[in-house]
Amino acid sequence: MSERVVEGVRLSNPDKILYPEQGITKSDLADHYLAVAEVMLPHVSMRPITMVRCPTGRQKNCFYQRHAGAGIPRQIEKVKVPGFDNPYLFIRDAAGLVALVQIGVLEIHPWSVTVEHPDRADRVIFDLDPDEGLGFADVVAAALEVRKRLDALGLASFVKTTGGKGLHVVVPIDPVHEWREVKGWAKAFSEVMAADDPARYLTRIAKAERVGRIFIDYLRNDPTSTAVGPYSTRARPGAPVALPLDWGALDADLDPGRYTVRTVAKLVSGREDPWAGMIKLRQRLPDPHAL
Repeated sequence: MSERVVEGVRLSNPDKILYPEQGITKSDLADHYLAVAEVMLPHVSMRPITMVRCPTGRQKNCFYQRHAGAGIPRQIEKVKVPGFDNPYLFIRDAAGLVALVQIGVLEIHPWSVTVEHPDRADRVIFDLDPDEGLGFADVVAAALEVRKRLDALGLASFVKTTGGKGLHVVVPIDPVHEWREVKGWAKAFSEVMAADDPARYLTRIAKAERVGRIFIDYLRNDPTSTAVGPYSTRARPGAPVALPLDWGALDADLDPGRYTVRTVAKLVSGREDPWAGMIKLRQRLPDPHAL
């Protein structure tokens, strides 16, 4: 078909192959986002986003985009963020998701702020990035350790796969802290955890130091250092999807490679949303000196 209209958005060349190994088309990707829109939008809509665009498919010519340019559909809107000269982009609804598909976006990275409070973070993200020699069971154990420590501080947390080899632990917070406060708190938390078990964890980014250990990446807690959004695809082989999980589903045998454009829509339709309680949760960061 030469075009398809989805949520009022004209999807040109809907049969274009975006993931050649699986034969996944632009139309298939739009269907994925329609299937997950209800559970995805509370976490990506009305937030500045960074996009990974791959107009010719995931294998080549991909690039990051944060600001408006030529050919951006009207369903992708602009917001001014204090401290930055150029406006950033955001979406409101399912039509916005389809508009992202239309321009070849294969990864959606929302900021940890809303357009209502663009200078006040409402998420803390710990990105657990393992050395290549470690298995996924090691990452699961690290995520459970992060959760245990957060629980001890009275903070509820949520977990998701990343579409890669790591996990994200996400802590929703009231939007009362500036970025530097949130990043400073995340750094202090991570450094305490790494100091308690230096053979297993580190907070320095150097690859040479990471052998056999898990990098606790607190640097995601910066305005332009975003993390992939829940239910977003990744521009990687296998058409993987970053998937929120219930903590009870996190075990050593979990295979995050099972979560793809081909499988996630059916999975989501048959389960309760593990992040359903995040939006209404109200909690504030404790004093970093209490860590």
